[in-house]
Amino acid sequence: MNAKPYANPYLAGVVLGLTLLTSYLILGAGLGASAGIARAGAFCELALAPARTLASQYFGAWGDQPLRYYLVFMLVGVFGGGLVSALLAERFAVSVERGARCSSLKRLLFALAGGVIVGFASRLANGCTSGQALSGSAVLLTGSLLFLVCVFAGGYAAAWFVRRQWHD
Repeated sequence: MNAKPYANPYLAGVVLGLTLLTSYLILGAGLGASAGIARAGAFCELALAPARTLASQYFGAWGDQPLRYYLVFMLVGVFGGGLVSALLAERFAVSVERGARCSSLKRLLFALAGGVIVGFASRLANGCTSGQALSGSAVLLTGSLLFLVCVFAGGYAAAWFVRRQWHD
């Protein structure tokens, strides 16, 4: 594979910041991802059991068109933009990144388990890490800044438990 170089991370950071600023100026709200995923789940449940979904205390509040929400479009844009970027840079490949000591199945099961835990926690907390870190820190919320420090400290501490999976 003859991949093109990655984008400049400083330029990408500036573009992300401008996107966040635009979101605040136009919509009056920041960025996030978990609400888009939750609304996609509501849409799927609505297709299977409409009466149950509309009666649900959680999903019912979004009505019969849960996909009509700005974060749903942002979520689609993130996936679409990532795909276009990977294709243009000739970096698109279907693979499972893992260490030599970790099987593909084990890696996929760990990824699924982690995704389910994070997804549940983000809806329980009424927001996700991207919304907390990006949107909350942009308006200098003390809780968001402390959250970022704790996430990085926790990630660094947790790396001790999983680093052996990646030492080839």
